[in-house]
Amino acid sequence: MERVYNFAAGPATIDPSVLEKAQKELVCYQDKGMSVMEMSHRSAMYLDIYNETEALLRQLMGIPENYKVLFLQGGATLQFSAVPLNLMGEKNTADYADTGNFAHLAAEEAKKYGEVRIAASSREDGYTFIPRQFDWNPDAAYAYITTNNTIYGTRYTFVPDTGAVPLVADMSSNILSEPTDVSKFGVIFAAAQKNIGPAGMVIAIIREDLIREDLDPKMPIYMRYDTHAKNDSMYNTPNCWAIYCCGKVFKYLKSIGGLEEMHKRNIAKAKVIYDFLDQSKMFKGTVEPEFRSLMNIPFVTESAELDAEVVAATKAAGYDNLKGHKSVGGLRASVYNAMPIEGAEALVEFLKKFEAEHTK
Repeated sequence: MERVYNFAAGPATIDPSVLEKAQKELVCYQDKGMSVMEMSHRSAMYLDIYNETEALLRQLMGIPENYKVLFLQGGATLQFSAVPLNLMGEKNTADYADTGNFAHLAAEEAKKYGEVRIAASSREDGYTFIPRQFDWNPDAAYAYITTNNTIYGTRYTFVPDTGAVPLVADMSSNILSEPTDVSKFGVIFAAAQKNIGPAGMVIAIIREDLIREDLDPKMPIYMRYDTHAKNDSMYNTPNCWAIYCCGKVFKYLKSIGGLEEMHKRNIAKAKVIYDFLDQSKMFKGTVEPEFRSLMNIPFVTESAELDAEVVAATKAAGYDNLKGHKSVGGLRASVYNAMPIEGAEALVEFLKKFEAEHTK
């Protein structure tokens, strides 16, 4: 069966060359006589895979030496709890920017562990933009942002200045889509299933001075960053297969010219769709242009009924997962790194044809 253009928000499309290489090595990895899924995570053969994967990520993102890279389980959602548990400390307060569904959920979770101040919010305006004014507290233990809004389709086009307060960023839906100055952040974490690899893992990049040992002794050992930092993500059995696949993705990104080239491709790809939305009489984007995401592009027609008709038509034509999130409806095209520009172009041609036929 021919592959469809998969516009899912996650788990998302993976570059076919990565899938083909993983398929080739699925039963027997190189000359090791077994699959990666069968290897001991402490064996020399697997540690070679792990170390290469981490090294590739460090190269791609330019991660400084004083940052630990952790490959963890529990997804980004577990980090909503892990961040305040590890970072709040005696200050017991943190600032959050409420700019989307997952930013809001993270703030609500953090309230269980200390005082949470909302330094900026676009919630009352339907999350259609990223605030430019923030009321950061210089005495906060950390400040928290979500760099890309998967559901509502906004993104930070700048890094907020939080002074000496460590900046924590959930980059789940736009990590590796463009160059990032890691040194501007205290903690970066990202779930794997959008731009990194298969679902089931989260990568955390943590400045070493923020990895503390003086934590509540009742804190679950898996939630402690020092647990994983001391054991190079091998305290328990990691998601070996996902880490292996991530290494393949990192190799692919390096082969095309790294994140600078990926960023150029993402800009061009998103422009195809946004240019169409800006001239269409039937389809309209829902985000203020200045803050439009390069990864998630929501749009609507004049009615929910027509939205549903478009979704059904696109699915029948081989353009899958274009239905908007259940909380907002409409349509959404997620065009992560692995979506080729041909997919965006094909979708636009289909929508043009649909519009023309519908308005006859």
